[in-house]
Amino acid sequence: MTAPARPEPDLDQPAGQLTLELGHVPAQGEGDFWVGEGNRLAHGRILAFPHWPDPITLLTGPAKAGKSHLARIFGDRSGAHFAHVDELEALAGQGGRAPLVIEDADRLGYDEAGLFHLLNQSMREQRPLLLTAREDVANWPLATDDVRSRVRRASAFTLELTDDIQLSQMLVKLFGDRQVRVDPRIISYLVARMERSAEEVVILADLMDRLALARGTAITRSVAAQALARRRSARGEAAPEQDWDSEDDE
Repeated sequence: MTAPARPEPDLDQPAGQLTLELGHVPAQGEGDFWVGEGNRLAHGRILAFPHWPDPITLLTGPAKAGKSHLARIFGDRSGAHFAHVDELEALAGQGGRAPLVIEDADRLGYDEAGLFHLLNQSMREQRPLLLTAREDVANWPLATDDVRSRVRRASAFTLELTDDIQLSQMLVKLFGDRQVRVDPRIISYLVARMERSAEEVVILADLMDRLALARGTAITRSVAAQALARRRSARGEAAPEQDWDSEDDE
């Protein structure tokens, strides 16, 4: 079977305005989650289901830190329903103990009263409820403290990228999702020079894939250097002295 043609990348747009047009399906199974010091406790909480001592779990962390991946794992293990922004009140009214997931609870404009009632129903009937958010509940844009006080009763876990090993593992996984093999030395080169965030890992992996596609080459160290340079430019940072040699790509 012939693989479908991939769209030509648009590399003329400003480096700070990259669109993540992912031509692959990220692997989000239980075995695809990379466990490190920054997410070990959150991962353990999800795998402990259904033996939670309390019904509500809150996962917080920056974009691309793995919150949605853990939510998918929880959904697979529990059969949880992923709630939409407009159905919280109805779900609370229906009652029951069927597990639920509410993603991006701090950002997507959920009905505050509905969320309040659902949190109360979850605590009253021991209904498993998984919330994800980028911000600590203290920073949620809430009109009252009613929801905040309920969320603070949840078992809360923060996901972080804490070391080079986790950054390297995340890069390996993202390239693996694309079925792209990358020399481990290039991974080490990136990790030593990149901005240390999960979101930056995703942007760099996508950008390098598109740069290599435009060149018609594998992902080389010069491709990695070009991607890092574009990201520094997007942040308004000065370029460092050149520390790579195109001959290293041979």
